[in-house]
Amino acid sequence: MKKKITILALCALLLALSVPAKAQQPKKVPRIGFLAATKPAAVAARVEAFRQGLRELGYVEEKNIIVDYRYGEGKADRLPALAADLVRVKVDVIVSAGPAVTRPASEATKTIPIVMAQDGDPVASGFVASLARPGGNITGLATLAPELSGKQLELLKEIVPKLSRVAVIGSSIEPNNAQILKETELAAGAFKVKLQYLDVPSSNDIEMAFQAAAKGRADGVVLLGSVVFNAHRKQIVELAVKHRLPATYTRPEFVEEGGLMTYGPSINDLFRRAATYVDKILKGAKPADLPVEQPKKFEFIINLKTAKQIGLTISPNVLARADRVIR
Repeated sequence: MKKKITILALCALLLALSVPAKAQQPKKVPRIGFLAATKPAAVAARVEAFRQGLRELGYVEEKNIIVDYRYGEGKADRLPALAADLVRVKVDVIVSAGPAVTRPASEATKTIPIVMAQDGDPVASGFVASLARPGGNITGLATLAPELSGKQLELLKEIVPKLSRVAVIGSSIEPNNAQILKETELAAGAFKVKLQYLDVPSSNDIEMAFQAAAKGRADGVVLLGSVVFNAHRKQIVELAVKHRLPATYTRPEFVEEGGLMTYGPSINDLFRRAATYVDKILKGAKPADLPVEQPKKFEFIINLKTAKQIGLTISPNVLARADRVIR
């Protein structure tokens, strides 16, 4: 009987000791993959906005969340391998920094959730079935880039009242290029502006495109979004100034580098909001059921120094409507 009591006592002791041992087991820290097509410096502000969004939700990197950053350095052919690497390390969520990244990420996995920090038209790109019900492993935020083309052209015409010929510089390698060009053509018809489309498939074609715009007597330039352009902002804005071409850009960074103007959604705000998708997915939500959100904040930025460099006078009325004027 004593032997039986002793065995039971030992079993009880071992059970008691095992409970706190289990309770003390470290909780799995979620791992996020952040994939961008450009160099780290080109998206530094966006990465910080994403980190801010995480902090607002209580996440601290290397403490209760791990973020693996991968950058394509402006080389599109590197993206499939980088996406595959994030799948290999078994991240819980992949955050895509743009449409050029979303495609290789979607090809690398159909199971790991993918959060688009921005995409011009994810339905047309085939990433989601609809904005309301994405239906697969991809969700996130859309920039409405095609619909913004008309507004960008309208503002360019306000800044250059005699605008009649516009060079549209884009890149056929971009997923949304054709749709954005189509919307720009519709807007051009409304404003009675003739368009000259110049394709820039690689960085070697940038200078030739601006030479062709100047030779074609363009009154202004609309630069569409492209990984190629993002990696060569300084060269592009310098060419626009050299040829005295008023140009509108898709990103504030171009204007900060010396470009004339930009109008569009606040991309930093989209990246900050991308963190909310990561949070919901980590808490059990399925990407298929999370509607794709649209922009809430828009920015109109003018570089007055650049306007003076190319001999352009911008009316006080237009300047008053700008969210930021760089002097």
